[in-house]
Amino acid sequence: MSREEPDYDTSPALRTMAMPAHANANGDIFGGWLLSQMDLAGAVLATQKAGSRIATIAIDAMKFTAPVHVGDEVSCYCKVERIGNTSITIHVETWARSRLGGRSAIMVTEGKFTYVAIDEDRKPIPVIRPVNKEAKK
Repeated sequence: MSREEPDYDTSPALRTMAMPAHANANGDIFGGWLLSQMDLAGAVLATQKAGSRIATIAIDAMKFTAPVHVGDEVSCYCKVERIGNTSITIHVETWARSRLGGRSAIMVTEGKFTYVAIDEDRKPIPVIRPVNKEAKK
């Protein structure tokens, strides 16, 4: 195994397996469980970019396009869509792949998750922005 740092820009923010406890009577995974995995994945990137605690304040434009089945590998890929004064919007794509190799990965849902940077008292604070060294020259 390589000792190089992984490429976080192309790696999934979260990868897990859908289990029987997450399913309905038909064996399809509950949408709420999938949404919670997406929220966790988006929070990983939002926390890293905010440089502080964050809280979810909005979930927009969710659409489920295919079912997820028990045993499927579920991967969430995240990209920063917008950084505001106190908030960060993350686009999350969720893909599923059969553990038995019967099909290649397919995108099953996507959505926009907005997080707000907060302090210890849970009050909004400015997002910490990286310093652009080129702009200072």
